Amino acid sequence: MKKVLSILTVAGLLIFAPVNSFYAQDGGTDAAVAQTDSVANAAAEAEAAAEATRQEEAKSAAEAAALEKAEEQSSENISFHQEVKRLFIDGDPRFMAFVLICLILGLALCIERIIYLNMATTNTQKLLENIESALKSGGVNAAKEVCRNTQGPVASIFYQGLDRADEGIEMVEKSVVAYGGVQMGLLEKGLSWISLFIALAPMLGFMGTVIGMIQAFDNIAAENNISPAIVASGIKVALITTVAGLIVAMILQVFYNYILSKVDSIVNNMEDASISLIDMMIKHKVAPKN
Repeated sequence: MKKVLSILTVAGLLIFAPVNSFYAQDGGTDAAVAQTDSVANAAAEAEAAAEATRQEEAKSAAEAAALEKAEEQSSENISFHQEVKRLFIDGDPRFMAFVLICLILGLALCIERIIYLNMATTNTQKLLENIESALKSGGVNAAKEVCRNTQGPVASIFYQGLDRADEGIEMVEKSVVAYGGVQMGLLEKGLSWISLFIALAPMLGFMGTVIGMIQAFDNIAAENNISPAIVASGIKVALITTVAGLIVAMILQVFYNYILSKVDSIVNNMEDASISLIDMMIKHKVAPKN
């Protein structure tokens, strides 16, 4: 009996061993599949995290670019007087103040001359026509009244010439020439001061340049080292003062040339109109010939 049970036991083991092995292999496969799925899920999560990181980095880069652009725009929107103030301070107010004074005084004189010359400009052709009509209708007194009511140096010269009409044509010419010189002097009044500031502004700038270079060499001697950081401040002062002086001179030079052209135009009109006035007085026999 025992022998039979032993045989059956061995046979059962032989029969069920492959089945157990099969199930064991199947369980291992399931575990491998589960492990593969876990790895795939982890990879997907890592990829999602990487994508989120990339999106966050792109968003940060976009925000940084927007911030940089805003800073650039804000720097571009700095007002002109703030930039001038910064340069004025960087150039050392001890030197820049004198250049600024030249600019202020020079511009004040230029503006005064421009206003005066614009007020002195007269339509000489219309004035001559009015004087001729007055001479025909009311004589010298009517012509003098027209000149008295007209603004400008041309009308003043005409008045002086008409006032000497009874003394002969030669006196009229002398009076016109003499008073024309007086009016020319009034037109050119202040131009010498403008030319002074034109010459003085770059000189002051060059003086700041020389002093800035002296400071740079003093710093080199004190530190016993020729490094850019040591000489940069002195050279910066030198360059800014030079540029400021040249800019002031150029601005004033433009106004000065405009004023000169305006004076020349008025003087030419005075001379032409004076010749026409004398011819008109001879034509209407207002001034006797000597």
